[in-house]
Amino acid sequence: MNKTKVIASIGPASQDEATLKALMMNGIDAVRINMSHADFDFCDDIVRKVQTLNQTLKKNVAIMVDIPGPTVRIDRVKDGCVTFKAGTTVCIHMKEITGDHTKISVNYPGLASDVKCHSIIKIDDGKIILEVIDKEPEMLICNVIQGGLVRDHKSLNVPGVPLNIPFLRDYDRQIITYAHQNHLDFLALSFVRSSEDILEVNDLLIELGNDHLGIVAKIENEKAIEDIDQIIKASDAVMVARGDLGVEIPFERLPGLQKMILRKCHIAGVVSIVATEILSSMEDEMIPTRAEVSDLANAVLDGVDAVMLSGETTTGKYPVETTMMMERIIASSEEDINYYEFVETSMRTEKQDITGNIAYSVTDCANRLKCIAIVAPTVTGYTARKISRFRPSCPIIALCPDPETARSLALHFAVQPVHVKKLDQLDKMIHVAKECVKTYIERNEGHYILTGGYPFEGVKHTNFMKVEEL
Repeated sequence: MNKTKVIASIGPASQDEATLKALMMNGIDAVRINMSHADFDFCDDIVRKVQTLNQTLKKNVAIMVDIPGPTVRIDRVKDGCVTFKAGTTVCIHMKEITGDHTKISVNYPGLASDVKCHSIIKIDDGKIILEVIDKEPEMLICNVIQGGLVRDHKSLNVPGVPLNIPFLRDYDRQIITYAHQNHLDFLALSFVRSSEDILEVNDLLIELGNDHLGIVAKIENEKAIEDIDQIIKASDAVMVARGDLGVEIPFERLPGLQKMILRKCHIAGVVSIVATEILSSMEDEMIPTRAEVSDLANAVLDGVDAVMLSGETTTGKYPVETTMMMERIIASSEEDINYYEFVETSMRTEKQDITGNIAYSVTDCANRLKCIAIVAPTVTGYTARKISRFRPSCPIIALCPDPETARSLALHFAVQPVHVKKLDQLDKMIHVAKECVKTYIERNEGHYILTGGYPFEGVKHTNFMKVEEL
């Protein structure tokens, strides 16, 4: 059982039930639906399939929905794909048209006002580069510096130019309402600029009466880097979205920024996610490059909570094989994690409360005894999240009486959420813990630690740990 979690983006290559089932059977912990490319009918289909498969397979795979946020995307182009050639002139219209090799339109009418002559425009994570050579009230005239294929709805960036787009538009609010009504688990917020954007979404969730949806802040621009500490504080998870981030800032800064964000998230006890081009060569090939393997392994060694597949599972040829390869690489990399270093780092920054100290003791004891599992009955998920922050070397089996709580733990390092009936007696807790260890842990002998709150009624913190032997 791997401790680093895997998120699979769902698209044409993975939307059928057989492929979804294979992905879930081969280790994914969450599915992601990108609403920049999907519609609500597609969402309905995927949500229904995942919820059904969760029941059938007795899984707790979470569902994340990605809202577009203040991003600029090109509108529809002829036949879904056109080619821009270097040295040619292309016009960007503010009113919607069907694009071709000489013109496109965008979903943000204010682009012509915000952008100046000689500004650089990048399309599709910087694969296509344009320079603005002239402008009109409803159109930008550009020279193609670097050509390539342009597809429907690809993102458009103007590095260094602030765009006057509200963070939440009507479509974003519709998606958030949909996620609330359909009991989804995570909202991924694209192009977060500051903690104020997070708080705006949080206020909307309060209005809806939703305290379950986890907020994932996607770090994709320089503004977010400047306010990273407050963004982490306001979020449930932070995603290093290396595609658009690598367009907005010099790409050579990406490795250092990624390590910095992972470190800050770990200290704050906030879930960290790394995304974009994890195993992108596997969109067309059965074997990843050595560089991709090293990239993924380094994220695991840095203690990332989760890694996310994008094109590999949405349009790639080998979505299931890619997931299986990712699990193999993660399993091998986790053997080299310096777990003791993570425990010490966590303890130095942990609040001096009872649950925090028990979590430290449980993790330290599990590492020293080489335990095969930690079992943590939890009503809210708090105990499991606390232990996860200390990065134990063995899995944490979180016994949750509420299925929503179980899915809320899907992205936390090492946590294997299990939905069980309410545990109100110590003997019952010990019995269920032992059966779960037998079910979820491959090794059939060894020590495991049971931890929780006792007595059951009224206790508000974790206050005991018990070492058991299988």
